[in-house]
Amino acid sequence: MPYEIKKVFASLPQVERGVSKIIGGDPKGNNFLYTNGKCVILRNIDNPAIADIYTEHAHQVVVAKYAPSGFYIASGDVSGKLRIWDTTQKEHLLKYEYQPFAGKIRDIAWTEDSKRIAVVGEGREKFGAVFLWDSGSSVGEITGHNKVINSVDIKQTRPYRLVTGSDDNCAAFFEGPPFKFKFTIGDHGRFVNCVRFSPDGNRFATASADGQIYIYDGKTGEKVCALGGSKAHDGGIYAISWSPDSTHLLSASGDKTSKIWDVTVNSVVSTFPMGSNVLDQQLGCLWQKDHLLSVSLSGYINYLDRNNPSKPLRVIKGHSKSIQCLTVHKNGGKAYIYSGSHDGHINYWDSETGENDSFTGKGHTNQVSRMTVDEAGQLVSCSMDDTVRYTNLTLRDYSGQGVVKLDVQPKCVAVGPGGYTVVVCIGQIVLLKDQKKCFSINPDYEPEVVAVHPGGDTVAVGGADGSVRLYSILGSTLKNEDKLLEAKGPVTDLAYSSDGAFLAVCDASKVVTVFSVADGYSENNVFYGHHAKIVCLAWSPDNEHFASGGMDMMVYVWTLSDPETRVKIQDAHRLHHVSSLAWLDEHTLVTTSHDASVKEWTITY
Repeated sequence: MPYEIKKVFASLPQVERGVSKIIGGDPKGNNFLYTNGKCVILRNIDNPAIADIYTEHAHQVVVAKYAPSGFYIASGDVSGKLRIWDTTQKEHLLKYEYQPFAGKIRDIAWTEDSKRIAVVGEGREKFGAVFLWDSGSSVGEITGHNKVINSVDIKQTRPYRLVTGSDDNCAAFFEGPPFKFKFTIGDHGRFVNCVRFSPDGNRFATASADGQIYIYDGKTGEKVCALGGSKAHDGGIYAISWSPDSTHLLSASGDKTSKIWDVTVNSVVSTFPMGSNVLDQQLGCLWQKDHLLSVSLSGYINYLDRNNPSKPLRVIKGHSKSIQCLTVHKNGGKAYIYSGSHDGHINYWDSETGENDSFTGKGHTNQVSRMTVDEAGQLVSCSMDDTVRYTNLTLRDYSGQGVVKLDVQPKCVAVGPGGYTVVVCIGQIVLLKDQKKCFSINPDYEPEVVAVHPGGDTVAVGGADGSVRLYSILGSTLKNEDKLLEAKGPVTDLAYSSDGAFLAVCDASKVVTVFSVADGYSENNVFYGHHAKIVCLAWSPDNEHFASGGMDMMVYVWTLSDPETRVKIQDAHRLHHVSSLAWLDEHTLVTTSHDASVKEWTITY
């Protein structure tokens, strides 16, 4: 019973305010790459829905750059580890690993023969290193700065030159190899965020938080001009990227614009206003072939349109924070995936193309804990902002209506026919009918999760005490049926099969127990296999199989009639446990995780 990955919908870059974000380009021009958490994400620049995720770092990754040969990628993390890995195979085998200094790596540069690497950042006794890629032996010293170095670049033509930019407001110029410090450049008045050589090596540019961009001679380091005369941007500049023909420069700034400069005549060619919100600040950019990309503080990746600067050609959206829950729903013949994240964002994805967008309007203000779709085609979501929201899935717009405020923080929500919604809160169970509170009980145990039988009459509530209790819906009240089902440990999730014949319960003791509804909820079977707490489960539409995901990073697809036959998906989201599962159809499973990406798997029995 094999499985294979069908689609990867990648996360957005992880960005923080006031820190530049480096996007790496592919020398062959097909891909671009960036980092989020412990992952390096490679995406196709023509069709960003095609993605690949590298997950071998043990710490948060800051920067990744292709070698000019295109066969290797070097990526550096916050602990100072630099990994050089293969791009040609799916497995991305590790070639070399180095620790140039102890501290966060901020930027990486290769020489054009892919043999030497310069690495800079926040070291303890030194802020940078330059060495041979295959032996790690030093080919020079990076000195001349007394604060953290933000940026480094190496001239891609001989004679080699190296330039760095630092928080001490200076850039430094080196000749080599072996690279030796020549002089500092103190033209900027604030932190130097980005330094870049032009592809032909004749010029290099430095960009700073003072809003200035200076152009220098690539060979001698002499100043040529300041772009835009006095100031290039009204805000700090976080990133610059040269055009392939070395005549133009793209800049990204905190003043919420990106600009294209004609360096030869020192004039601005086009200005791209990206919005008026704080989240529209521009923190990164990349010019690759005909594509001009910029990254906003929202994490969105904008494809800039030179013919119409006021509106990007396309904006890649998604999640940049960890995803807590997802659900699927067919809408107008198309299957959509809805995912809710830890910052309150809800996104919808076309499960075929990966096209996605977030809902419009003002939505949840805190982590979305659970989502489901009711019979009226509304997305019912509960969040740590103490609300349950009903959102119309044809309009996909948060309206002022459809918000139910609760007294206590909700943890889980389930819907049944007839307009009923049951919400489990901390120490409380609430029944809603037609988006209004009609009943609540404060039970003598801690309720964790809830499911409503497809028939709509029975509600199963799983507790932290390891029991499932059954309630029946009578008009506008919940009546305790005084029936206890024993799980093997604190209940973490439960679900009815879509035909209502079985109830599956998973728990913190690594076991899934399935109860048969028709036989008075007698235990039907027990499923062992997980090595750690199970956190989520979902029934396949065929009512024969169900999937479970655990803290052991495993996803198992179980066969109801035979606990021994199971599909085991290892490392579905490597280094992150699966936080939620759903089935698009009998053979397609969707998983998501704290790595903020969504994956589709094809399961065959």
